[in-house]
Amino acid sequence: MPNPSITHLSVKKVSANQSTDADDSLAAEEPLEIRLAYGPMNARQQKSISVTMRTPGNDAELAIGFLYTEGIITSAKEITSAKPYNPRTENIIRVELEPNVKVDMDRLERNFYTSSSCGVCGKASIDSVKTVCNILPTKDSIQIPVELIYKLPALLRDKQDVFEHTGGLHASALFDLEGKLLLLREDVGRHNALDKLIGASLQAGMIPLDNHILLLSGRASFELIQKAAMAGIKIIAAVGAPSSLAVEMADESDMSLIGFLRGERCNIYTGAQRIRID
Repeated sequence: MPNPSITHLSVKKVSANQSTDADDSLAAEEPLEIRLAYGPMNARQQKSISVTMRTPGNDAELAIGFLYTEGIITSAKEITSAKPYNPRTENIIRVELEPNVKVDMDRLERNFYTSSSCGVCGKASIDSVKTVCNILPTKDSIQIPVELIYKLPALLRDKQDVFEHTGGLHASALFDLEGKLLLLREDVGRHNALDKLIGASLQAGMIPLDNHILLLSGRASFELIQKAAMAGIKIIAAVGAPSSLAVEMADESDMSLIGFLRGERCNIYTGAQRIRID
């Protein structure tokens, strides 16, 4: 069965002055349109709310995770279905909401945060996220050894099936506090990988994820910390660097944010009380 996440093609490989014909595998990238159907049964409305470039696979999870992390829905119970709009059009997902779910049309009309260049300013952005997050902040006494954090990237890499073939994908992984890998999602877009992970968690009734560890295969941007905050995540580890606004967001949200996780090294930017260093 072909994997829709992988595209195969012929290439010419060159080394010094020698070239050979070979087969190569690339991470697939295609647009996905997310459509929302809402309103009373006798007056249903449909609206296209987002088009994102993604790696095909887990599209319903991506759509559900996006709706949740953007504050458009608050639980999986508000959704009746999430499936391709047309069996012949796999790149359109239509999410049907329960008739009694109220949709904030003003919020739908605004542009969503889609990149670090969107021009949002720190404090105003953080306050706007807090207004839509329906998970109340709680105190915790979580403490995990830093040695456990060191092991996570290798556990992630062992399970990155598409990355193994293409080397071109980001990943988001969810671990329990003992370091057991629970969920893994890959995508050409780092925000899509996290939306898929959160969408799967929402469907499984796991949210809030306040007793879990999120591992990001790349850098930690503001939008990723924002999405993690919406899911109630307390500990985030990233292989790459965080941005300044990501650190500010993590601090405001009482998260532990770890960056530059490589080998037995890392930087703890916020929430150091949760990481035990013996």
